[in-house]
Amino acid sequence: MPMKPLPHRYDVQARGEATGPVTLESPGLAPLRSGPPPHFDGPGDVWSPETLFVAAVADCFILTFRGVARASAFAWNRLRCDAEGVLARVEGQLRFTEITLRAQLEVPPAADTERAERLLEKAERSCLITASLQSQVRLESQVVRATV
Repeated sequence: MPMKPLPHRYDVQARGEATGPVTLESPGLAPLRSGPPPHFDGPGDVWSPETLFVAAVADCFILTFRGVARASAFAWNRLRCDAEGVLARVEGQLRFTEITLRAQLEVPPAADTERAERLLEKAERSCLITASLQSQVRLESQVVRATV
């Protein structure tokens, strides 16, 4: 499916009160509750801006790999991506300093695993979310052949 002409706009509405969760909404999507993470004395039972940020990187990586694999006519079975974001104080300001993506790609038994690694690396370089970040993004990948 071809991409629609640029620029693209993404609209989100956030609503919150003095205490309690923030409700995030976007046209056509189910509402999402958000709050501070436990590190900032949050309840730990809702998505936080920090977890959403790291999730966006992992999600974009998988979706980008899907497009790269399709354009390369590369068959694969499934991709899991565990993402870890490191928040630190830099020059007096809190920011994400590093995001590590631990990707495990399962491919059919006859697949070229070296090509799979190259396509994973291309997806990491091509992800629009990571390209928009100041944080360093590191990919650790593993390609496994499916058992027959």
